Amino acid sequence: MLVFAHRGASGHEPENTILAIQQAIAMQVDAIEVDVHLCDGELIVIHDRWLHKSTNGNGKVADIKFSELRKLDAGKGQSIPTLEEVLVEVHGRCLVNVELKADKTVIPLMTLINKAVAEYGFTYNQFLFSSFNHHLLFEIKAINNNLNIGALTASCPIDYAAFAEQLHAYSVHIDIDFVTANFIADAHQRGLKVYVYTVDDEADIIEMHRLGIDGIFSNYPTRSLVKIAQLKNLSSIE
Repeated sequence: MLVFAHRGASGHEPENTILAIQQAIAMQVDAIEVDVHLCDGELIVIHDRWLHKSTNGNGKVADIKFSELRKLDAGKGQSIPTLEEVLVEVHGRCLVNVELKADKTVIPLMTLINKAVAEYGFTYNQFLFSSFNHHLLFEIKAINNNLNIGALTASCPIDYAAFAEQLHAYSVHIDIDFVTANFIADAHQRGLKVYVYTVDDEADIIEMHRLGIDGIFSNYPTRSLVKIAQLKNLSSIE
């Protein structure tokens, strides 16, 4: 069961900041998940479209100049990083899940990913691109069918993971409140990985392990990694 550091190690450092990324790398996570918006033509790493949610700024991300955005405090004096800065920091040391939060992000993202592979120590299969906007995922696959996409859902559809299979996704990412054994079985039957968000509680980690899901998104990666290791040891003993 893989552990994705959700917005970096966001339970320890301000979310989606370089500090959170550095902490996640130090924890030796399997993967890091970050959220991407477009600001003044730049791919920036922030979860919400409203600045006040995670910075000392106000207004919408899309309405601010990049130069002004960089002056904001995202916590502990950290500026909002660009996606390129995050990839330079990670430098191929783990998988990166880029969640696209806004339109018009795909083309600049593809350019940056090519640069990351050429210059920042990554391979293409170290990237997973996810979004609730499945049109963006369709666009990515149209550009490069070999790239891995993860279809996000905050529901348990009548036809389970069929929507992800239709997108030719690698994985389906589902809210823990809606994941069921039937959904997992259906996704696996379709050849999809199942990743669940956001899993921090010990009882939830145990339940996800029991259900046989493939990975979890966690704000506290070390806690999750330790518990998963314990569960694996118990399984091997049994």
